[in-house]
Amino acid sequence: MKSEELQCLTASEPLTLEQEYAMQHRWREDADKCTFIVLDAVKWQAEAGTSEESCMVGDVNLFLTDLGDPSLGEIEVMIAEPSYRGRGLGTEAVLMMMSYGVTKLGLTKFEAKIGQGNEPSIRMFQKLHFEQVAVNSVFQEVTLRLTMSEPERQWLLEQTSHMEEKPYRDGCSEPR
Repeated sequence: MKSEELQCLTASEPLTLEQEYAMQHRWREDADKCTFIVLDAVKWQAEAGTSEESCMVGDVNLFLTDLGDPSLGEIEVMIAEPSYRGRGLGTEAVLMMMSYGVTKLGLTKFEAKIGQGNEPSIRMFQKLHFEQVAVNSVFQEVTLRLTMSEPERQWLLEQTSHMEEKPYRDGCSEPR
């Protein structure tokens, strides 16, 4: 997160490694947040003894912050390593998180707030059937939304039917 480009794309402030670890720990414990870490699967599976940390390329997050609407989740994705962008990892991560939100959390609506200048991210969410519903000129961001009709739900489940959920094992650095 020391990259100015990445900070601009994600509307983020830089964090120290300790702050990042503390945030990730809080997110694991908080009931209103979900995060999946995106790993380079080829590196993770090919090199025995490779640590998860050395394979990390980004993350996808889901925020359940609308107390008035528990069926809504705000989703965001970041592929931090530039050489990994444009390979479909963000799309796959968003699909996985949406599937988790629908099947495990009962979500039926998703929103993504994206900087107006982040065209690749806007296009990716539009390919995933999100539609623009608002523009905030003060924060220079657009809000995209997807409501999960039954056909949308079936489409999502088809897109993620090959994915398998495995239990999290704290402190484990072995491929699962």
